[in-house]
Amino acid sequence: MAPRVEQRSASPEETAAAGERLGRTLGPGAVVAVIGELGAGKTCFVQGLVRGLGGSTRATSPTFVLINEYRGRVPVHHVDAYRTTSLAELQDLGLDELFRGDGVTVVEWADRLLSLLPPDAIRVTIEGVGDEVRRLIIDHPEQGEA
Repeated sequence: MAPRVEQRSASPEETAAAGERLGRTLGPGAVVAVIGELGAGKTCFVQGLVRGLGGSTRATSPTFVLINEYRGRVPVHHVDAYRTTSLAELQDLGLDELFRGDGVTVVEWADRLLSLLPPDAIRVTIEGVGDEVRRLIIDHPEQGEA
């Protein structure tokens, strides 16, 4: 897979479709770090990603519960770091276990925990808010990096 993929999205549906395409390529142990401003479309992207992993439940942002789990061809753990206040609080959620587990872990607001992410995490940055066309940048770690 290419180390960096850039694409444009003119609608929430296109953003979700990009997530769905990525979701189809993921397997157990994958970690996806989603970064973007409030209103950029992070949850739309995650909804598509969950669909791409075979999930039939519509993903919702776990802002208040911090972690949602969905069933797909592998378990999907959806983490939202927006309301967290420290790295220690995030570590207490058991992120290390999720990252090393048999499911896919996707983290919204991942810029709040970059130092906790595994080196092979896929980073998705969504630029643009409101009516702006979004720029999606998907960074895959180079093979052999770690």
